[in-house]
Amino acid sequence: MSTPADAGAQFHVLIPARLASSRLRNKPLADICGQPMIVRVAERVRLSRAVSCVVATDDAQILQACRAAGVDALLTRADHPSGSDRLAEACTLLGLPDDAIVVNVQGDEPLMDPALIEAVAAELQRRPDCVMSTAAHAIEHAAEFANPNAVKVVLDRAGRAQYFSRAPIPWWRDGMAEAWSEGIVELPQQPRPLRHVGIYGYRVGFLKAFPGLEPAPTEQCESLEQLRVLWHGERIAVHVCAQAPGPGVDTQADLERVREIFARQA
Repeated sequence: MSTPADAGAQFHVLIPARLASSRLRNKPLADICGQPMIVRVAERVRLSRAVSCVVATDDAQILQACRAAGVDALLTRADHPSGSDRLAEACTLLGLPDDAIVVNVQGDEPLMDPALIEAVAAELQRRPDCVMSTAAHAIEHAAEFANPNAVKVVLDRAGRAQYFSRAPIPWWRDGMAEAWSEGIVELPQQPRPLRHVGIYGYRVGFLKAFPGLEPAPTEQCESLEQLRVLWHGERIAVHVCAQAPGPGVDTQADLERVREIFARQA
């Protein structure tokens, strides 16, 4: 469980959602125990102390589904290359001031911990040296450490991101080289490897400026948008949570697993 934000923390939540998905057709509208997934995500966000929760979408079907369930939503352009671009437009449409804090909760995270949302907002609020915040948790299994789909992050002394990578970092030279060559994968103990959690806090002024920044070579190599922030010399604060959040939905198997969890909770 994540530590919640201070009672005075003020933040907004934006949920980017687009209908197209390469692995799961019409994913935001997938039914989870009687409600579209995008509505289930908004329900989790509403359990946090967010000042507002708005879905930013490029599709009228998603807009209608949200409004039918009483979820605030707005329509953005359909040609945005990334969720960050969509959120930047949403901030402008909503008239949010540059010093406001916005948390980006992905539209395929119907089990997102509300306390984690608050903690990511609080992390950025207390760190004026950072333009963004995010989260991570300790990796417990070697297979996860080796998996390129599990993004890793290394922190500096102040708890800010040094680098994000799909590769296993930090590489424990003396303890891992021989083990890996023999097919035995061990995890470094100090520092413990951290898996990045895909939730972000932004200062609105930076979020509006982000789409205009030149993409970083490392970002294009690793296909990790957050590396653009570091490449331009900006800082990202990282909240380390005690455990992984609930599973997101990328595939049909993920969707069935989440449906089972909701059914047990009903």
